[in-house]
Amino acid sequence: MSTPSPPLGPLEDRGDAVLVVGAGPAGLAAARALRARGLTYDHVDRHGVGGIWDIDAPGSPMYEAAHFISSRTLSGFEGFPMPADYPDYPHHRQVLAYLRAFADAYDLSDRVETGVEVRDVDRSGDRWRVTLADGRRREYAGIVCCSGAQWFPVLPDLPGEFAGELRHSNTYRSADEVRGRRVLVVGGGNSGCDIAVDAARTADRVLLSMRRGYWFIPKHVFGRPSDVFAAGGPHLPVRLQQKVFGWVLNLLNGRPERWGLQKPDHRLFETHPVLNSNLFLALQHGDVEPRPAIRSVDGHRVVFTDGQEAEVDTIIAATGYRHAVPYAQRFLGSDQHPDLYLTSFSRQYEGLFGIGFTETNSGAFKHFDALAQMIASHLDDRRNRPEQYRGFRQFIADDTPDLTGGLSFDSSARHQGYVDADALTRYRAAVGRRFGWRLQTGTRRDLAGVRS
Repeated sequence: MSTPSPPLGPLEDRGDAVLVVGAGPAGLAAARALRARGLTYDHVDRHGVGGIWDIDAPGSPMYEAAHFISSRTLSGFEGFPMPADYPDYPHHRQVLAYLRAFADAYDLSDRVETGVEVRDVDRSGDRWRVTLADGRRREYAGIVCCSGAQWFPVLPDLPGEFAGELRHSNTYRSADEVRGRRVLVVGGGNSGCDIAVDAARTADRVLLSMRRGYWFIPKHVFGRPSDVFAAGGPHLPVRLQQKVFGWVLNLLNGRPERWGLQKPDHRLFETHPVLNSNLFLALQHGDVEPRPAIRSVDGHRVVFTDGQEAEVDTIIAATGYRHAVPYAQRFLGSDQHPDLYLTSFSRQYEGLFGIGFTETNSGAFKHFDALAQMIASHLDDRRNRPEQYRGFRQFIADDTPDLTGGLSFDSSARHQGYVDADALTRYRAAVGRRFGWRLQTGTRRDLAGVRS
């Protein structure tokens, strides 16, 4: 039986204020950008500051072995780098500590109303009416949806009846949960590869099933974090990059087929990168056994497309998420890739924005930060430069930038709204110059240091 909704309260008009929904990295970036320009905003989050990086937040997909997959060097917010004593790839608790220190440094923490969930958003003229889960109602000039893209897991349809435990990777926390069990991890992304390696420490057996071949990028290339190495390398034409770096990866890792994985059926960079240095060691040691896609399931028996069979107790599906925004889905379109200009601006609905739904081939925090600056600049124009504000609205109505960077991204659902990081950065900068926008981070308080 569903819990009845609380009675609706009176409508509170918040004037020209903007509502920021979510206090993860995207929401914090938005709050800093708005505050730096003196714009009025409210900030709410169902749990607390940190978003998915808080492993204790209900529904967080974090697991104890999780680390950043972009380096600390290139992953911090503008003006607030990650601590120099952090490792190249920080642990999730260190990332959470960094986010909370960022919020404290810019006086954002006390502005967050925690334990507040948005139930529904509706349009009334040029205003946005928000209904909270507790029945309170408010009216705003704008909404910035920063509620995150990894809260709504997608489970696969297994071809048959499985008698064991089927769970999504977002429920996995540690290897203790699979001690002594026969485990099948399904999915070739970063989480799937991480969890397979982690589970192998305690499980009786771990199989890793992938439908296709992927390119695997080690976390360090010639002793440097991979993204730092790539950023400092020569800027080659896309096709030449794919050939040269593909050769380098095969030189460093050996060809994936050597370790029982499928040969990649696409060029390098055309799918989301799998950044992992431990999977190949686990494969080489036999701790993780590679398998192709599942053909059928019957009881505990799993048959793979190459004819191999295995008895399995637990299937962990690392099969992705829907980018759903339940409270505002009808205004955003697809729950896989919301229809937003430069991944952040609604063309159709004035005052509707999103940050955190960007699928790209680089670290996310800097993109969140830059998009937050654009949104805040646009809202500042509404107050101080109305002609510029209207000009941008007219501009994005018809502007359809090519953000592929010359890459032919995979046709899978995940990659339908995928963008190349460099292409997004360049185009974003060009739009900023066109409308005279400037970076404003506000005043930062000095803290004793970030502690995990």
